[in-house]
Amino acid sequence: MGQKINPLGFRLGTTQSHHSLWFAQPKKYSEGLEEDKKIRDCIQNYVQQNIKISSGMEGIARIEIQKRIDLIQIIIYMGFPKLLIEDKPRRVEELQMNVKKELNCVNRKLNIAITRISNPYGHPNILAEFIAGQLKNRVSFRKAMKKAIELTEQANTKGIQVQIAGRIDGKEIARVEWIREGRVPLQTIDAKIDYCSYTVRTIYGVLGIKIWIFVDKE
Repeated sequence: MGQKINPLGFRLGTTQSHHSLWFAQPKKYSEGLEEDKKIRDCIQNYVQQNIKISSGMEGIARIEIQKRIDLIQIIIYMGFPKLLIEDKPRRVEELQMNVKKELNCVNRKLNIAITRISNPYGHPNILAEFIAGQLKNRVSFRKAMKKAIELTEQANTKGIQVQIAGRIDGKEIARVEWIREGRVPLQTIDAKIDYCSYTVRTIYGVLGIKIWIFVDKE
């Protein structure tokens, strides 16, 4: 039996670094974790509600959080930041107000920065959103997976594996379908692998999408 482990957690300290940087005493740790979850959910909800782009994608690759005693610094890595930048100061201020309200942090400053990432389709979260959008529009899953692989090839990655599980195409019995292109060495700790799992609600039920991308060492 193969033991499963999250590829990102497996590589912490070698090719992968933490997405949240802060220190907490053991008793306060769970509060910090909840706070992070609230911040990420709040940002994603805001982006979802305020941004309608052609394919319904948010384009957030990851959200990094750094906390100090008097400051919370949030960096949002986006593939298509033009959505937030059109009227940027107003949008970002509004987002800051929303997060502040959610956290009710009185004695801490909140700072949000938006960073654009080159080749957005080299990031599994954005790809998963793309596939989810296709599946919601009833595109056949194979077509969606192949299209996603084509998009990553332009982003110069070494390999990609896409897996979709659930009641695919509305079939009675749930199954798992996957497709791989190039190399995806999951056992090699030195290999930088980007991973994400994403749930998508379709009219037949919930499908799970998992994407592993083998990135060139930058």
